[in-house]
Amino acid sequence: MGAGVMKSGGGGGRRRRRRSNRNQPMSEINVTPFVDVMLVLLIIFMVAAPLLTVGVPVELPETAATALESDDEEPLTVTITAEGAVMIQETEVTREDLVGRLQGIAAERDSDRIFLRADGSNAWNQVAEIMGALNAAGFSNIGLVTDVGGPTLGGSDG
Repeated sequence: MGAGVMKSGGGGGRRRRRRSNRNQPMSEINVTPFVDVMLVLLIIFMVAAPLLTVGVPVELPETAATALESDDEEPLTVTITAEGAVMIQETEVTREDLVGRLQGIAAERDSDRIFLRADGSNAWNQVAEIMGALNAAGFSNIGLVTDVGGPTLGGSDG
């Protein structure tokens, strides 16, 4: 009887495994982390977007005036609400403290520009009184904030 050598792995021929698959880069993109990051950014922007507007709601009068050019500095805004409350940015102040607070702010700012927002239901004497306080505090460049699209002096709507 003859003795023979039997190859392990069975079969008669030699089989090679392709090892090149292990060394090639994966050509599929894993989209799951990308989608997760995009959803988180979407939620952040949805929460932050309402905070970017001025927080004191007032009904501004409509005029045909155009917008003023803006400075590099954040605009300082004084608001008179429909109830007559006076606010610097979003902080309510009493009328007695208004000039003192604005003088402190004016000392830290480069610009003397200030924006006055007043609800349309306010009487003109209240608005004029606050304008006088702004001038007394050192702000001589006062811009009155209105909504665009109001009537013009010619009688036609803008």
